[in-house]
Amino acid sequence: MERLFESELRVMEPLWDEGELSAGQLAKKLAASCGWNRNTTYTVIKKLVDKGVVERRDPGFVCRALVSREQVQRQETRGLISRLFGGSRTAFMSAFLSEELTEDEARQLRELVEKLR
Repeated sequence: MERLFESELRVMEPLWDEGELSAGQLAKKLAASCGWNRNTTYTVIKKLVDKGVVERRDPGFVCRALVSREQVQRQETRGLISRLFGGSRTAFMSAFLSEELTEDEARQLRELVEKLR
């Protein structure tokens, strides 16, 4: 899957949240949330269709995500770790955890590590 740009992620969010939406519904949502006009939304939808991550069906120009939010998150995380940390998950986690954690965050991370073992 090709990397998604910020503008493309803005279109994906409502599709992930609500499932299928018409292009008109997407345009209204994006006009309200970020001030886009209809042409901008339709252009980004076309790019997502060309990338194979959104399906567009007629009648009604109904759009549906073909990849999950989790798939994109995993891909973006792998890319970030590769680009900024030389592929080292340990270096990434060290940098990520260098900020002070709350007790609840620390507990949740311990539980996650135990679950992954």
